Amino acid sequence: MSADDEAKAARIKAAAERALAEAQARKAETPDVALPTELGGRDGPEPVRYGDWEKKGIAIDF
Repeated sequence: MSADDEAKAARIKAAAERALAEAQARKAETPDVALPTELGGRDGPEPVRYGDWEKKGIAIDF
């Protein structure tokens, strides 16, 4: 690696570390949201977030 490549790699690493630190700070600031349980709803992760709109091949929640 040349000196320019090493300098570029160091800048990228520093930027990545800053981005991770900012993300951790934002995550620490946001409160946990307690969603109410849905009667007759799906088990597992929130379907809106994970796009799981089907159960056994049949579309649900429409």
